[in-house]
Amino acid sequence: MNQTSGTTVAISLITSGFILPRKGVLSSCQIQITEVGERRKRYRKMHGISRKTPSQDEQEASDLKAAELRDLQSQFLHLHHNKIYTKEALETSAKLLVVNPEHYTGWNYRKLAVQHFLDHQSETEVDSESIQLVLNEELRVVENALKNNFKSYGAWYHRKWVLSKGHSSMDKELRLLGKFQKLDSRNFHAWNYRRFITMLKKISDEEELQYTTDMIFDNFSNYSAWHNRSVLLSHLFEKRGKGHSHKESILEEEFEFVRNALFTDPDDQSGWFYHLWLLDQTVKLEPLLLSSWPPHGCCLYLSVDDYIGCGNLFPRIHFQSKDRMFPIVLYFSEAVEGVNSSTVTIEYEYYSNDDVIWRPLSANRFGCAQAWLTYLNFPDEVHFLKDSPVKVVVAQFPGIVSTNGVSFSQTSYIEFSLCVPSHDREHTEGQTIPRILWKNEKFHPHITESHDASLLNPLHQLKITEEGKSKASDWSMKTIANEIAHCRDLLSSTNCKIGKLTLARLLMAQSKLISYCIPNDGVKVHYEEILGLYHDLMELDPVHICYYEDEHTLVLLKQVTLSMESILRYCHQYGDSISPSMDSHFCLRLNDLSLSRIGNVERLLWIQMLDLSHNKIRSIEGLEALQLLSCLNLSNNKICSFAALDPLRMLKSLKVLDISYNEIGAHSVDTRRYLCSFPMTHAVKNDWNFEEFANVGVDLTNHWDAFFIFRGLNLIQLDILGNAVVSDQLKQLLFKLMPSLNWFDGENRN
Repeated sequence: MNQTSGTTVAISLITSGFILPRKGVLSSCQIQITEVGERRKRYRKMHGISRKTPSQDEQEASDLKAAELRDLQSQFLHLHHNKIYTKEALETSAKLLVVNPEHYTGWNYRKLAVQHFLDHQSETEVDSESIQLVLNEELRVVENALKNNFKSYGAWYHRKWVLSKGHSSMDKELRLLGKFQKLDSRNFHAWNYRRFITMLKKISDEEELQYTTDMIFDNFSNYSAWHNRSVLLSHLFEKRGKGHSHKESILEEEFEFVRNALFTDPDDQSGWFYHLWLLDQTVKLEPLLLSSWPPHGCCLYLSVDDYIGCGNLFPRIHFQSKDRMFPIVLYFSEAVEGVNSSTVTIEYEYYSNDDVIWRPLSANRFGCAQAWLTYLNFPDEVHFLKDSPVKVVVAQFPGIVSTNGVSFSQTSYIEFSLCVPSHDREHTEGQTIPRILWKNEKFHPHITESHDASLLNPLHQLKITEEGKSKASDWSMKTIANEIAHCRDLLSSTNCKIGKLTLARLLMAQSKLISYCIPNDGVKVHYEEILGLYHDLMELDPVHICYYEDEHTLVLLKQVTLSMESILRYCHQYGDSISPSMDSHFCLRLNDLSLSRIGNVERLLWIQMLDLSHNKIRSIEGLEALQLLSCLNLSNNKICSFAALDPLRMLKSLKVLDISYNEIGAHSVDTRRYLCSFPMTHAVKNDWNFEEFANVGVDLTNHWDAFFIFRGLNLIQLDILGNAVVSDQLKQLLFKLMPSLNWFDGENRN
């Protein structure tokens, strides 16, 4: 469509009663909103039939019908078990399926019967007319069943199976679909079947796109029509390759098209969902490598000491590792797959790239993740290294792809050096390690001029070169800015919650473009406005408050880590603020911020001490990217089970953990445990060894999840008091699992 046709669409929408007039926009048009409203009422009635208590006569009739159905089902099962496919047997199954279209065994029986007939035909002379009669009968049975239940999965699947045998008219199927869709134009079964038919009939995507337009004109509250439109446009974009200008013109017309529906009824969500899909197409960018650990240009100073905390002076970074290995973390702008020894090569004198195994952190169901981890070690026979170079090359060969199917094509380099001293500082066995106290008086505001500030600056700043920026045109920024203006215009006259949510998403999309792709050019990121929108949504829509809290948290964390100045407000020094020593710590305190989840940690990979206390955190998924983390405070949150702590198993440097005063064990049925991945789910690989249970010597019936989480940790300090799960038996289990534990709930075990 060109601009003229786009204008014609807009005018026809108005004259057909599709949109309401706004100030200064075609105010002379008379809108027949009554017809639209009545149409919407009919659809709402269809999908919201109220139930009432049946009368005695109705109950008796229902009981009689149920008895007849049980008798009919008994007859059918007898025929099915004995493989009887006579005409009378098929009539019995047809009666059953009309009464109960969800009887999957009934449909499978008819498939067996039809296949039995077709196999018999192949052994004798093929009678095309007889085959046609059999298949037509199957279509008739399905049609009668659908009249009783238009949303029967089994009936629609059986109809597809019949059509796959051939001998059926696609034009007749389209006419039948037309009748069904007049009864319920939003039924997703019918739309799914329509896609199946158009594929068999080879109807063009352009022709089907016009059909969705007509259906939306008839009723713009048609979720299925909007969804089908997104499917068709995805096909068209894929067919026409990388013609950005063509795609951009289509998206502009689609934004204008859906905007008419949004201004007609802002509270109808169908158009907003399509608008969200358009937004995703607009900001679909090439993934970037945002950060890494170790950072580029540093000198990693390895030690086998077991003490906590040390001074750092960039480019020298101190890292303790008793097993002579250290992590390498790559953090991308989007979840990606394909990170392996072929796409990421490591050049290191004492290690073969073929031995490197990369694993995703917090992977989604497609195996994609923003953060990827591997470990490098140096041989036991090597006792001294000085400035040994390590080079990591990302995407030297293709294969890294985002969830959206966009390839990572910009080759990136990370270079650092590795030092291993000839001897570590003296460390006496059995030395008492002081307890970490998370009290406010122990923390002091960070001094910018201190030696740690030199470490923070290069680790925090992300420098994305012009060559590394995604190839996003100015069109994306202009389109997002235009949609933001329209959304604000709409919200000036209505307090629409999904409009507020869309505005928040648009502003975050603009932030993404500014941060990763487009030069700022004075465009301001409106984080305070976004936070305000989510705060309003929590009050307007308390049913979905957990979702809004999570989104609010992600925006807040983005704001906190936006710049050097912003993160310094939350940086504190633990210990002696006057004369920093090897026993002082550099701590990021994000306590008491109403955080509900973990996210946007790409600028925090260097953090060793983190205070997340007095928040609303329910799951810590995402925290495993912070591989240097040695001290963690999660006290006074809303963690409901040990399962929510699963990411801790990957933090090999963790020594101090405070999970006191949470809700662990307070809920008999913890539905929140599925907010994060856990090895008891089929989607997550695990290394269960059930023989370990017997060797612990403690009844693990009620504490198997604690056993799984803590068995691999090497903590020296743990606080768990204030949780309902705490018991003498649990304490005994923890002592057995972690013999290195010196401090437990404030008491020195030595």
